[in-house]
Amino acid sequence: MGKITQEQRNRYFEIVKEYRKTIEAGVAKERTLLDLLAKDDSAAAYKRLVLAETALDLSSWYILVSTLSVSMLGIKNEDYLLEGRKTLVRALKYLEDTVTATLDGPYSDYEERLAEIKDFDAASRFKLIRKFGFAIQSLEDAFGENSKYGWSFLEIWGKYGALAKNLVDLRSAVTDLGFDSPIRPIVMGHLAIVKQTLQRCADKYREQYEIYTHKPQDFRQAIVYLSALRRLYMNLGERDEAETTKKKMDVWNAKLEAESKRQEAAKR
Repeated sequence: MGKITQEQRNRYFEIVKEYRKTIEAGVAKERTLLDLLAKDDSAAAYKRLVLAETALDLSSWYILVSTLSVSMLGIKNEDYLLEGRKTLVRALKYLEDTVTATLDGPYSDYEERLAEIKDFDAASRFKLIRKFGFAIQSLEDAFGENSKYGWSFLEIWGKYGALAKNLVDLRSAVTDLGFDSPIRPIVMGHLAIVKQTLQRCADKYREQYEIYTHKPQDFRQAIVYLSALRRLYMNLGERDEAETTKKKMDVWNAKLEAESKRQEAAKR
């Protein structure tokens, strides 16, 4: 794109001026909700869910302003993207404070948290998870493939996968997946996102280890995501999938052990 004209700049800032009003209103709303939560923590879990959605909406406005910058001026507005990222991380934290970010732990570790939002139905949970996924992907795309923040999104996706899993009521999941269950498509869709995200994070952490860092902790983290996926399969009674995942874990553990031994030998 050629040199940006003053007319283009003026037009862009005129449009952004209106969006900034929406952003300021969103920031004010989030602060008000936080103040209300601090003053009265009754139904705190539900209030945090509202906070999570509010922050998600705010994050989308930051992304939109940068998208406008690209379309009208041919450049990314990283200031707004970084604000969008910070806001998205806050949204994840509100959800984490609600259901915990337990990755590879028994359902009993966070079952009581889910009981606090029992009236937040399966459809609402699925909608929220899809909204989070869309926001994360939109922000990652907005930063671009060659962004220095690219690999930092792996941690965000990992947190998202754990939270999406912990929003599922595993106590009733098998029944909810029955052919006569009215919410079968919803629960299936939600669990599909969880499974895909856990597998994706496992693969990405291994890729990060093999291509970039060569740090054993990255490979170990990859195996933790596989372990979380296997635990989920077992909770759902999906034995074949659980066994397949266990075999992959065994292969990865063996590879990690062999490479760790080689690295130790090279240091001597």
